Amino acid sequence: MRIGFSTNSIGDIDPVEAVPLLHDLGHRSLAITLDHDVLNPYGPDIADEASRWRAVLADHGMACVVETGARHLLDPHRKHEPTLVSAGIEARERRIDFLTRAIDVAALLGAKCVSLWSGVVRDAAGEEELWPRLTASLAPVLEHAGARGVAVGFEPEPGMFVDTLARFGMLLEKVNAPDHLGLTVDIGHLVCMGERPPEDFLRPWLGRVVNVHVDDMLACRHDHLPLGAGVVDFFPVIDALADSGYTGGLHVELPRQTHRWFETARESALFLHRLFSDRIPA
Repeated sequence: MRIGFSTNSIGDIDPVEAVPLLHDLGHRSLAITLDHDVLNPYGPDIADEASRWRAVLADHGMACVVETGARHLLDPHRKHEPTLVSAGIEARERRIDFLTRAIDVAALLGAKCVSLWSGVVRDAAGEEELWPRLTASLAPVLEHAGARGVAVGFEPEPGMFVDTLARFGMLLEKVNAPDHLGLTVDIGHLVCMGERPPEDFLRPWLGRVVNVHVDDMLACRHDHLPLGAGVVDFFPVIDALADSGYTGGLHVELPRQTHRWFETARESALFLHRLFSDRIPA
């Protein structure tokens, strides 16, 4: 496994310029959230920018994954909209287009996966309508990812249509679980959603994990806290990931700490190395 960090937790510096600093702190993977100023897939110079990023990452021995959770990239007024479960088909098609572009960026970077989620339900539709929306929207994304050789990491997200590992399991049944549809697991989310002990809830899905977000959290409260500031017992969860053969990134995701991102990156690396000195290479 590799200790990692997330660009959505970096402030006051161009994230690509943060790569050597993160490397010096012990981070070996980066979760890159595509955004207006970070590998914008709608930008005219995206191929050149991806080439620059790939070179910097390679120079510092950093792996990467692509994240698609930018707050206002598609809509300047509504956070995270539109989504795969938006009411209008044209809105869903905008999300599909963005995700296929994100897959293309991931292929340019040599990223381990593209991470995505379902979206918040903002109309009165019931599950009999929402599941077809989600699966129909996800189908072309999975097809494009398969053609590009890119894994998809689906993240259950508190407050969204698919918010727990159980509902992720329902999704797998409805899309016939293609091999390249994996799981992005946020350790804090498991505690937030009452999936405790998290290692027990995660165990049936360990073979699907392609991306891990690391943050502390309190039960029933979706607030990403610095490691050690909440109630998450990280050791059994990450130990289970290691025993399953997971070798990807443990990406610290603390977007409310961007004002002190460097200190957060340093403290997080020390925290994880102290717990897992025999599991995580220096």
